[in-house]
Amino acid sequence: MSNPTANWEKLGDRFYRKVKLYDAVFDQDLELENYLLTGAPYSGAIGILVHREQCTFSDGALALYRDEGKLHGYRGTQSAKSGIDIYSCSGKIIRHINWDKGSIRGLGWSEDERLLVVTEDGTVRSYYDLEGDFTQFSLGFGAEEHKVKACRFWPSGFIAILSNNHLVAVTYHGGRPKLLATPPEDEVHSWAVIPPAYTLSRSVEVLVAIGQTIYVVDSSDAEDRVLPNGPFKHISVSPNGLYVTLYTQDGMVWVITSDFQNKIGEYETKAKTPPKDVQWCGNDAVMLAWEDEVHLIGPNGASLKYYFDGWVHLHPDIDGVRLITNDVCEFLQKVPDCTEDVFKLGSTSPASVLLDAVDQLEKKSPKADENIRLIRSNLPDAVGTCVQAAGHEFDVHWQKQLLKAAAFGKSVLDLYSSDDFVDMCEMIRIFNAIRDYKIGLPISYDQYRCLTSEKLIQRLINRREYLLAVRLSDYLRLPANKIHVHWAIRKVRNSNEDEDTICSTVVGKLNDKPGISFEVIARAAYDEGRSHLATQLLNHETRAGKQVPLLLSMEEDEIALDKALESGDTDLVFFVLLQLKKKLPLASFFRFLTNRPVATAIVESSARDQDRELLKDLYYQDDRRLDGANLLFSEALHQTAPQTKVDKLKLAVKLLGDSKDPTSTLYIRSYTEAQALIRVQASLDQDLDAHYSGLSLNETILRLIKTGYGKRAAKLQSDFKVPEKTWWWLRLRGLVANRRFGEIEEVSKQRRSPIGWEPFFNEVLGAGNQKVAALFVPKCTGLPAQERSEMFVKCGMVGKAGEELVRVKDVNGLEELRGKAKAGEGAEIDRMIAQFRLRR
Repeated sequence: MSNPTANWEKLGDRFYRKVKLYDAVFDQDLELENYLLTGAPYSGAIGILVHREQCTFSDGALALYRDEGKLHGYRGTQSAKSGIDIYSCSGKIIRHINWDKGSIRGLGWSEDERLLVVTEDGTVRSYYDLEGDFTQFSLGFGAEEHKVKACRFWPSGFIAILSNNHLVAVTYHGGRPKLLATPPEDEVHSWAVIPPAYTLSRSVEVLVAIGQTIYVVDSSDAEDRVLPNGPFKHISVSPNGLYVTLYTQDGMVWVITSDFQNKIGEYETKAKTPPKDVQWCGNDAVMLAWEDEVHLIGPNGASLKYYFDGWVHLHPDIDGVRLITNDVCEFLQKVPDCTEDVFKLGSTSPASVLLDAVDQLEKKSPKADENIRLIRSNLPDAVGTCVQAAGHEFDVHWQKQLLKAAAFGKSVLDLYSSDDFVDMCEMIRIFNAIRDYKIGLPISYDQYRCLTSEKLIQRLINRREYLLAVRLSDYLRLPANKIHVHWAIRKVRNSNEDEDTICSTVVGKLNDKPGISFEVIARAAYDEGRSHLATQLLNHETRAGKQVPLLLSMEEDEIALDKALESGDTDLVFFVLLQLKKKLPLASFFRFLTNRPVATAIVESSARDQDRELLKDLYYQDDRRLDGANLLFSEALHQTAPQTKVDKLKLAVKLLGDSKDPTSTLYIRSYTEAQALIRVQASLDQDLDAHYSGLSLNETILRLIKTGYGKRAAKLQSDFKVPEKTWWWLRLRGLVANRRFGEIEEVSKQRRSPIGWEPFFNEVLGAGNQKVAALFVPKCTGLPAQERSEMFVKCGMVGKAGEELVRVKDVNGLEELRGKAKAGEGAEIDRMIAQFRLRR
C-alpha cells in the first residue's frame, strides 16, 4: 500500500504534490527540445509541431519546421512530412495533420479542444475536431505585409502580435478580428494576455514589456505602467487574472497584482540564464522551467526544485501544471484542502479519524467504534470531507479507502443524504475510465467541474472512443444520439465498402435509436462525393424539413419536390418551388408541375398576387385558355386608359379563338360587348363631360336616365340587347330618382308592364308621392283585394281601400279598416258596412 503523502512537498505553509499520470509517453529518440508542444485545457490533447525547417525563438517557445534537404531520425510509422501531431497525455497518437501552409507562428487550443494554427502571413486555421477538418480566415490589419511574430492564447481567443507591434485580437465566437491600440514600436521583450473575464473593462488586455517598463494595451489605449528594473524577459498571468509574474533581466521574479498597485513578493533565482518558460501553478505558486529543471515559487520566497532526466514542457491548467518529458507525464498541484485534512501527518481532524476507523474496522479492532464515538458530533462533516477527498485522488486504492470511510460514517448516522456520495461514486468511475492510458484524459476533479460531462463526452467522440462515450452517456442519463451520428459520419467517410453495404450497416445500427438525424449523415456522404449513399440515407430521415434542403443541394430536385408534397407542409412545398424557379428554365420548371396538382395550385395561388406573368405562362403551358382569358380580363378591369382595356380584352378574345371549351363562345361574346361598352363610355366621357368609364352597362344606362339622356340610354338598351325587364327597372329607378313623376304617370296609362305594377307603386311611394303611387294600385290585379286595400291605406285613401273590401264582401276587413280610419273617414266606412248588411 503506497503512502498518500509520499509525493507531497511543503512550500511555505502549504503542500504541493507531483502525481505521475503516465510513463513512457514518447519515444526516447524524440528530442522534445526541438518541438513546439501545446496542450488543450482540462487535460486535453497535446499538439506537437514536427520536423525542422528553421529554428525561430518566440518569447521562449521554439518552433521547428521541416527541412526537406536534411536527414531526420527514424520516427516509427509516423509520416516524414512536415505537420502537426496530436497526442493524448499518455502519448497515444490521435491524428497527424500534414502542413504545407508556411511558417507557423502560433499554435494553441480553445476550451472546446479546437486546435488553432496561425501562420506568418496571418492565415488562421481552426481545426474544429481531431480529424483534420478546419475552417480558415485571415487576420487582416496588414498581417500579410508585416508578418505575424507570435501569438498568445486564452480559452476563448488569442492575440497575434505583428512585426510592427500591432496587436490583433480574435475571439472564437465573437466575430471579426479586432485591432487593439498600438504600443511603441521598440523591441518587445515579452508579453502576456489577461482574458476579458478578468478585466474591469470586460475586454482583453495585453501586457507588453518594452524597454524598461510594461504597457497595458486594450482596445482604446496603450498605458505605460512606469515600472523600474526592466527589461522583463517573461510575463505570466495567474489563472484567475489577479496576479502577474515578472522575470527581470537580473534573475529576479516579481509577483504583483494585475492592476500594478501592489507587490506581493519576489524571488531571486541566482540563475545565469533566463528560464525557457514561466507559468502559474494554480493561483498560489509560480513555476520556472529550464531545460531539465523546474523551480516552484510560493509566497514569501519559499521554493521547491524538481529535476528531470530530459527536456520538460509545462502545460498550465486551472488547478495545476502538467509536466511532460519523454519519460513521464506528471501533474503538479497544490494539495486540496480536503485531501490535506485527511492525510496530513499527525492530523486529528474528524475525516482523518474516520479514515483510521475504517482501517481499524478491517482489522476487526474495537478501536473503530471508539473512533466513531470520538467524532460523533462532527461525523457529517467528516463524511463530506472523505467524499470530497476521494474525488481529488488519482490513486484507485485511496479512492476506495476514502469512499469506504464515507460509507462507514454515513451508515452510523440516523439522517444523512447520500446524494453527494452517490454523485461522487459516479464521478470517480468516470475519472478512472477516462484516465486509462488507452484514453489518456487525466482530468482532475476541478477540471471536470469546469469542463462538464457533455463536453467530456464530446472529447471522447473526437477521439473515436464511441463505446466508452455511449456507456458514459447511458451512465449519466444523457442522450447518445450525437455519438451515434458521429460514428456514422466516420463510417461514411472512411469505409471502403460499397455504398449499399455502408447504408445497410448504418441504418441497421441506428434505425431504432432515438433522436438520430440521418440528414447530417447524408450530408457527410454527399460532401464525400457519395450522392447515391446520401440519397439512400435520406430515405430514412423522418423529417421532411431536413430531407428537402439537402436533396435540393444534391440536385435531386424531383425527389425533393415529391418529399415536400408527401409531407403535406405547404410552406415546405413553396420553398422547394421557389428554389426550383430560381435555378431552372421556365419550361423545365413547368414540367416539374405536370401531374402534381398541389404544386400547381400553390404556384398559381402565389403567382396570382406576386407574378402575373408567371401565371400567364403557366396557363399557356397547360393550355388553360379560359383561365388565361379571365386573367387578361381581370387585368383590363384594373387599367385606367380605355384603349389599354380594349387591347387586353382583344388579347383575351384572341386567346379563346381556338379554345375547345364549350363555354368559350359565351366568354367571347361577353368580352366583345365589354370592348363596345368601353368605347361607348369613352365617347360619353368626351361628349357629356362626365365620368362613365369603369361603370357596368346597367350603371351606365341608369346614370344616363338620371341625367336626362333617355334616348342615349334607350340606344344602349337596343345596342346591347338589354333584357326588357332590366330596362324597365332601370327606367323606373332613374325617373323616380329625378322625381319625374309626370313621365311616370304616362307610364301608368300603358296596358302592361314587364316587371308588373307593384314595383312602380313601391318606388313612387318610397319617393313620397302617394297620389302617383295610388294610380298603380288598381293595375295590380294579380294581388288580393286585401293587399290592394292596404296599398290604398298607405296612400292615405281609406275610402278607396274600403271600396276594394266591399268589392270582395270582406266585412271583417271593413271593421279592421274602421279602426285605422282618421276622423271624418270613419263615417264613410260605417256607411259601407251598413249598406253591406242591408244587402244581406
